[in-house]
Amino acid sequence: MDTFTLIATESVLRLGSIRAAARELARPASTIAASISRFEAEISVRLVERAGSGLVTTLEAVRLEAEISAASDMARAITPTHTIKLEALDRFVQVTSQGSIRKAARGMGLGQPQLTRQIAQLETIVGSPLLERGADGSTVTPAGARLVTICERLLAAWQKLSRASDERFRKTATTSRLGSVIPLGYESEIARMLANLAARWLAARPRAPLFVSSTTADDLLAGLKSGLFDVAFLDTERLPAEFDGQVVAQTSLAVVGVPDGCANIADALLSAPLAVPSARSGLRQRINRILDHHLTDIERNAVRLIEIDSIPVILNLVLHHGFVSVLPKASVTRIRSDLRQLPLGPQYDMSFWLCWPHGNATIARAIIELLDESSAP
Repeated sequence: MDTFTLIATESVLRLGSIRAAARELARPASTIAASISRFEAEISVRLVERAGSGLVTTLEAVRLEAEISAASDMARAITPTHTIKLEALDRFVQVTSQGSIRKAARGMGLGQPQLTRQIAQLETIVGSPLLERGADGSTVTPAGARLVTICERLLAAWQKLSRASDERFRKTATTSRLGSVIPLGYESEIARMLANLAARWLAARPRAPLFVSSTTADDLLAGLKSGLFDVAFLDTERLPAEFDGQVVAQTSLAVVGVPDGCANIADALLSAPLAVPSARSGLRQRINRILDHHLTDIERNAVRLIEIDSIPVILNLVLHHGFVSVLPKASVTRIRSDLRQLPLGPQYDMSFWLCWPHGNATIARAIIELLDESSAP
């Protein structure tokens, strides 16, 4: 870690923008972006996420904001423009505590000329002599004493920021990361499957945590490509060519929330506003095929449609606001058995895939084995 990285990270978090921080610090945006990436890597925590053209700070960044700001203030007090490694500041502190460059170099396993040059570079940067050399060792100057105080506080602040990094890294390295499509609700098949899997995983692998995150199919595929997820549950008809997979469940669909008097699928889809997930989901791809098969072009244009990437919100619109939707039949029945449905044919059944990148099937095999055990009589 170095002083400029601390300063740049604080500036990005305070301004909420890499470009704004670059302007404030008069450095290229690429330098600022590299600084915050380096800081995140050092403490094994994400601090910012991209949101459109801007940045959003994570909750962990909010929690650490005061500590990062304090460390940045101390780094600025040492030098607001130059870059000094914290390792160099720690070596300077050790020289002052030993009272001799020779003793400090021997204790750190360094050559005396190397440490002497490092102290001289530090004096050049701060613009003041820090040590008075003598036959019996080195005496700290007033400027050196002031710098020692700031360095000790800065090094302690950085140790506090980074002390959990090793533990977080070990946890991340041993964690299996499973992405999933968003469950319909706590009674849905996916929710029940994930809960059953999580319970069995913990019993079988108590020292290998399982991280489960729900999002859209598009985000799941992107997460598999980037390494965010090791495996993923997808509600898609076909897998992209770069992934391997296995169908682990199937479910029938129905038009739900159908008003009385609607006897066919077309009338049901046109009878009320239609709530659907966005095209980023596998379910929406299937809904589009249903609309194509059951409605004319004129009728498609007449559909009153709202897109919401939250299945629980869609279900609430159906249950309480007079909307219709296309959802898994069995899940809806378990949640609200009296909700009127028009079942769709088996040609529209949804398949749930467990998929993974080519050649990375170890975690997938473990999950499939646990799922098979749970479905055994």
